[in-house]
Amino acid sequence: QVQLVESGGGLVQAGGSLRLSCAASGRTFSDYNMGWFRQAPGKEREFVARISRSDGSTYYADSVKGRFTISRNNAENTVYLQMNSLKPGDTAVYSCAAGLRVDTRWREYAYWGQGTQVTVSS
Repeated sequence: QVQLVESGGGLVQAGGSLRLSCAASGRTFSDYNMGWFRQAPGKEREFVARISRSDGSTYYADSVKGRFTISRNNAENTVYLQMNSLKPGDTAVYSCAAGLRVDTRWREYAYWGQGTQVTVSS
């Protein structure tokens, strides 16, 4: 089992940057694939980015490709999401998740953080 706590959200103007952090507890952190998801008011939860547990390969939603970067530090039990060139459409609650399978579907992830709010003004 792993516990996840996100931080780093806030209010930023369009074109700005934020870095989200997800701190994990539990000695099995390195066994999990990690993903970032987001949910805006009135919308479904959507995939943002994921990073594998084995080779560290990454994958991004088309909407954030080239702007966001996911990374992980297994020694620190932390996964990051660097967000650049933010747009108003990026406004959402961002959550990190851990799962045993490499996937972009949120239902495939077993463990979730509480989420952190990101608001991008025009």
